[in-house]
Amino acid sequence: MRFTPTITAAEMRGINRTAVLDTIRREGPIARTQIAEALQISLMTVMRIADELEAEDLIRPTGTKEYSGGRKRPLLEFNATGHLVIGVDMNENRLYGVVADLAGNVLIERTTVNSANGKYEYEPLEALIENLLQFARQTEKHIRGIGIGASGITYTRGDQVCWAPSYEWRDFPLKEKLENRFALPVIMDNDVNLAVLGEMWFGVGQNSSNLVLMLIGSGVGAGIITNGAVYRGSHLTAGEIGFLLPDRASLGVPREGFGALEALASSTSIVAKARRILKDELSEEELAALTASQVCDAYYAHEAWAQNIIRDVFDYLAQAVAALAVCFDPDMIIINQEICQVPELLIEGLYRRIEGTIPLRPKIVASKLGHRGIVMGTIIEILYNTSDYYMVRKLN
Repeated sequence: MRFTPTITAAEMRGINRTAVLDTIRREGPIARTQIAEALQISLMTVMRIADELEAEDLIRPTGTKEYSGGRKRPLLEFNATGHLVIGVDMNENRLYGVVADLAGNVLIERTTVNSANGKYEYEPLEALIENLLQFARQTEKHIRGIGIGASGITYTRGDQVCWAPSYEWRDFPLKEKLENRFALPVIMDNDVNLAVLGEMWFGVGQNSSNLVLMLIGSGVGAGIITNGAVYRGSHLTAGEIGFLLPDRASLGVPREGFGALEALASSTSIVAKARRILKDELSEEELAALTASQVCDAYYAHEAWAQNIIRDVFDYLAQAVAALAVCFDPDMIIINQEICQVPELLIEGLYRRIEGTIPLRPKIVASKLGHRGIVMGTIIEILYNTSDYYMVRKLN
């Protein structure tokens, strides 16, 4: 395996720039001398980087503060509210978009249905982004870019959605089309990778650098962060736990679309099983309106028809939680789901099933961001990709 033995001077400047910006973001308002002391770099380096960041309007002065010796030092803070991001979550049957600032404040949000005969269309996505941009332009703030979260496998360094079974898209040049249309930087990533980034910056994972998020909706996936960075794997498929094989019956069964686990433990599978059981008891309209959370409510209400459905789902999800815990040993596993209206009930069921089965019981918590998690993650990736961000770790 080949490793780069050193870094260039430009990369060293980028590392210092990232460290200064992140220190101001986390600790500000803060003086330049404090930054130099905290990072153990020269004051001249901090002053040069601070001047660059201020020229880009990423940081701003915010008065002074008196320190020992009676001297007042000018302070700097992160200009989170001066920059906007357009974030879009491409769910299976809807588009959810926001205009948000770098502090995670949502200024406006829009939702639109996007499904024609079961096939995803591109034009409504473009129309939603144009609508959001019209609002953003009126603020006269700097628009840093557009972030898109898509289920399935995405090329984060290229311009394509590689494989998104929900949309019937393969090798679709989404990034190129949007950049040509809007003349702004566009990033696209797997939706669960974005959701876990959102939790690390703005949600329950803010004090963690090793965490996993399980997103349980029409499919099942995981976003993994190790040492503060998203773990993607060699082929960008890390976290595709919907393809876990939950039992022997799944072995040797080829799958073209959704994986074995999500075929058994997603909200889609829950509703499909419930409709089969209730087909002679409910009208077509009632069957069409049935949701996974309603099935879960029936389970906790001790309705007989729902017992095996939800019990099996909890069993399969507990196996996935155990696998993630022993493979990655995270600080926490965050559950973002649309099965139970009271997520603590799901978490309690998962704990009960894995208790004593693995070396360490993981900390399992409910998502703080919920349906906004994916668009919150686009804020971070846009900042990363437009600010020359670096992640540095010393090996012990």
